[in-house]
Amino acid sequence: MKKPKNNIIIAGISGAFCVAFGAMGAHLLKEKIPAENLQTFETAVRYQFFHTLALILVALLSEKIPSRLLNYSSALFITGIILFSFSLYFLALRPLLGISNEDLKWVGAITPFGGISFILAWLLLSYAGFKSENNSNNKI
Repeated sequence: MKKPKNNIIIAGISGAFCVAFGAMGAHLLKEKIPAENLQTFETAVRYQFFHTLALILVALLSEKIPSRLLNYSSALFITGIILFSFSLYFLALRPLLGISNEDLKWVGAITPFGGISFILAWLLLSYAGFKSENNSNNKI
């Protein structure tokens, strides 16, 4: 079973990135990228932050409810952060990187897989809670 410690370490690193990226968006990018790209960047930061908190929640819950479902949920939260948020960061920063919209159009196709990962992570978290109620020894 995956140790909650690993999730907390990953969440700490991800949280630090959220603060750094949020500050970068608020202070450095305002004048350098179009408003639409800045909005995309801010969406990436927001989703990364919310799901970083979810990862901490899953780590804490897995101490109380040892469950493979919670392990899968945390893996999907991490996958979602990488696929969803980081693809949006890349798309938002293309003008600074000198990449045209046509050059790497396929990156936008990655983002929905991150969203699906988030949805599945939340559903697995819910299912782990449901299963723990039905299982007297809380081993799912």
